[in-house]
Amino acid sequence: MNETKKRFIEFMMSADVLRFGSFVTKSGRNTPYFVNTGNYRTGAQISQLGSFYAKLIHDTAGADFDCMFGPAYKGIPLVTAAAGALYRDYGIDKPYFFNRKEEKDHGEGGSLVGYKPKDGDRIIVIEDVITAGTAVRETMPILKNAADVSVEHMFISVNRCEFGQDPSKTTVSEVMDEFGIKVHSIADVSDIHEYLKESGGYGDVLNGMEEYMRKYCIV
Repeated sequence: MNETKKRFIEFMMSADVLRFGSFVTKSGRNTPYFVNTGNYRTGAQISQLGSFYAKLIHDTAGADFDCMFGPAYKGIPLVTAAAGALYRDYGIDKPYFFNRKEEKDHGEGGSLVGYKPKDGDRIIVIEDVITAGTAVRETMPILKNAADVSVEHMFISVNRCEFGQDPSKTTVSEVMDEFGIKVHSIADVSDIHEYLKESGGYGDVLNGMEEYMRKYCIV
């Protein structure tokens, strides 16, 4: 595990975003750990989070894309922070936009806020976590209905590495096969497991994570 992954895990834990206990995921699975990016709540936290995303984007895609999209609701602060940090840290200035859950029926109307995508745009998507792939399947029609765009990359905080609708494939693999999107995460479940193991004092949590990984993960 590299230093960036270690710092990111510690950052999530300090912000009470990465939590351990008993939770239920969007897919209905009982899990011993949970990532809730809604718990970021200070300027310092969102600035630092943006830098983690910006580094991943810079190291993976560079400036080879046209705009950035954050799905409502949690993707809105994530794409905003990532766009700001990408410019601040690397001088890459890209437009960003997000959607409303309910279409606006007054003023300019519509469901998209910020940049208006156009035909031929290559979009990257900024999300928090992929578990069942539901958010991706909701996002793609929104983007395709806006313009004739392509989505090559998605950037997320944590890859849970869980199998999806097909038990032989991870949800991330399904997203790649179904939409042609490469999913990149700042950290994944194996990194979190390794960090806890190296830190010590997480015996019960480790047992729960190992059981969960055996049952639901492909790593």
